[in-house]
Amino acid sequence: MDTTLLLHELKKRWGYDGFRGVQQDIIESILSGRDTLGLMPTGGGKSLTFQLPSLLMEGTCLVVTPLIALMKDQVDHLRQRGIRAAALYSGQSRREQDLVTGNAQLDAYRLLYVSPERLQTPAFRQKLRHIKLSFICVDEAHCISQWGYDFRPSYLEIGQLRKELPGVPVLALTATATPRVVDDIQQQLHFGQKNVFSMSFERKNLSYVVRHTGDKPGELLHILQNVAGAAIVYTRNREGTKDMAAWLAEQGVSATFYHAGLDHATRNMRQQEWQQGRTRVMVATNAFGMGIDKADVRVVVHIDMPNSIEAYFQEAGRAGRDGQPAYCVLLHNERDEQTLLQSIDNMFPPKEYIRQVYDHLACFFQLGIGLGQGHSFLFDEARFCRYFHHFPLRLEPALHLLARAGYIDYDESGEAYARLRFNVERDRLYMLQRQEPREERVIEAMLRLYSGLFVDYERIELTRIAERCAMTPPEVYATLRALTQQGVVSFIPERRLPHIRYTQRRERSEHLYIGRDVYDDRRSDYEERVRQMLRYVNTPNVCRSRLLLDYFGERHTTDCGCCDVCRSRRRQPQADIKTVRQAVTDAANKADAGTPSPEALRNLPYPTQLIQQAVKELAEEEVLNMSQLFKTN
Repeated sequence: MDTTLLLHELKKRWGYDGFRGVQQDIIESILSGRDTLGLMPTGGGKSLTFQLPSLLMEGTCLVVTPLIALMKDQVDHLRQRGIRAAALYSGQSRREQDLVTGNAQLDAYRLLYVSPERLQTPAFRQKLRHIKLSFICVDEAHCISQWGYDFRPSYLEIGQLRKELPGVPVLALTATATPRVVDDIQQQLHFGQKNVFSMSFERKNLSYVVRHTGDKPGELLHILQNVAGAAIVYTRNREGTKDMAAWLAEQGVSATFYHAGLDHATRNMRQQEWQQGRTRVMVATNAFGMGIDKADVRVVVHIDMPNSIEAYFQEAGRAGRDGQPAYCVLLHNERDEQTLLQSIDNMFPPKEYIRQVYDHLACFFQLGIGLGQGHSFLFDEARFCRYFHHFPLRLEPALHLLARAGYIDYDESGEAYARLRFNVERDRLYMLQRQEPREERVIEAMLRLYSGLFVDYERIELTRIAERCAMTPPEVYATLRALTQQGVVSFIPERRLPHIRYTQRRERSEHLYIGRDVYDDRRSDYEERVRQMLRYVNTPNVCRSRLLLDYFGERHTTDCGCCDVCRSRRRQPQADIKTVRQAVTDAANKADAGTPSPEALRNLPYPTQLIQQAVKELAEEEVLNMSQLFKTN
């Protein structure tokens, strides 16, 4: 592809004069029809690598992403640039979805955004065969790897889809992947040959800080009082988000909270208030952040320790996307380590417990031995837990393990949408005497936006109604509740219930096979991720940035100069070469081969340049075995 044409399109549509990092390499690779994996840090410009080539290829780019907020945001921005784009997501009416897929079959879009769950729908898969695809883009591609921290079974449908669409290349993108996950992504997506373009994950504007404290709320308040600007505070559980936001508000800090248990309208409202700067601090679980386009976050604080380096790096990386200095602070105490170690048994409960859950599910759904194959059930987890005395913290991992073993499909995302129908006929509706102007506006908006409300329940989206009425989603919610009390409508608020489908007939639980690949290997992998997280927290003499980059396979790195470890070193007196030589010699004497490992050298509390000089001198003096040293390094 002519570079001049690429630069012309880049300037015309996005206003940029040149590409960043590996953007151009990725674009040229997918334009040539090759399966491509792009590794780019948060804020590295991943979206451009599929949006630009979609304009230069025939057909529609199918973008698979789990993020509804990102779908809507990117579609709006693309349309503002004159690029035809659409999205399919839960909350749309059947008519809206049919309109989008129909237009896609007529080649009306350059990009079509869908969730991975959409690919599991036979009706959509059938329609997809009649859409001319230029290529498939898989966003958050680490979710397809069963060795990643955020594996999602629905992503495996993409690999199956490739078999049904031979000749359609795939572009996979992620900002979080270890070398093992990089290989697995390409295998799961059936790459014709390995083809990876990567940028360094280094974020030079971020200062990583680990702070040991017995007073986390007080330390958080101190940070927020000393670092101006927008902030995200991550906690482990939903209740913690509410309590911390309330406490911050009492201290005079503008804060709100966010978690997956809130209804869609509330989540959307709070997200917008924070993005627009009307609320300074968002206290949230890990449900918040993916796909959020806010570049000026100055600090991300973790009140609780994440389960893995990948999760921490992803969440902390939401700071400083504008390239300006920002802080990523992890607050830590001894209880965190106990909680993290306990999470191993929670994530991988005993096999006897998994078999017990399997039996309880059958009882809950009233399934006898030999029955159930192919049957789907709505799963009311709260009711199930009350009846059988389970705790969600252990139950959900057990369900995921049963799914991985092939006995059930467990779709915890479920269908989440509000529904409504009119209880009065259209003619009588206009005869009602309504005193509240907001009620009139809401009714008029629904009549314009939706058809069939007088026949049966229809999906509605509170945010769309709110936009049409110049109201907020909570105001629309309150108005619909009032109309329900008056008997004018029947309004069912958004509620998300998971689905469980039996992929095999019910077996006797003692016959369940939970193999090594399902349980033992993955438990070992999870234990290693926990160990690496604890290593990050408990290594006081190695640059935080280097520890993170080393985890992702970047070996030739330098100290960042701005993390808590580097700043602490600057306050210490500089070591001389004699001291460093002795430290390297001591490390060699402790090593089995008489030569220190790269990790042992990195852990020495001295500047990298002095360590390299000492190693070179000792090798030249044959104090260290030169050939073994090169082999080790």
